[in-house]
Amino acid sequence: MKNPVVHVEIVGSDATQLREFYGSAFGWEFGAPSRGANTQDYRMTGEADGGSVTAGIGGDVEGYGGHVTFYISVPDLEAALATVERLGGTTMMAPTRVPDGPRIALFHDPEGHMVGLVQLDAA
Repeated sequence: MKNPVVHVEIVGSDATQLREFYGSAFGWEFGAPSRGANTQDYRMTGEADGGSVTAGIGGDVEGYGGHVTFYISVPDLEAALATVERLGGTTMMAPTRVPDGPRIALFHDPEGHMVGLVQLDAA
């Protein structure tokens, strides 16, 4: 698959309860807290180079209802967002560097669904 889905993110009001649910339901094991963008108590499962999709679960920012989204790997965030906008989508979050991680961006598709983009090889 060109530009594969590489990460799933679940953010809600009770990160601990969400991790317990997904861990019990699917056997997911979560690592130590990481510094996610705009989330609290964000923890990852899976290995980015292990051949499977990674997942992150975190608490939401006060007053935000949370979300479930997936991240598509692209070679160039700016070019991908330009294509998204040309096809009727809108940029939700401009390219941003995750602390100690890759660059990411978010967009809404033409029906308003939030989707993430990640540039894994960005220096």
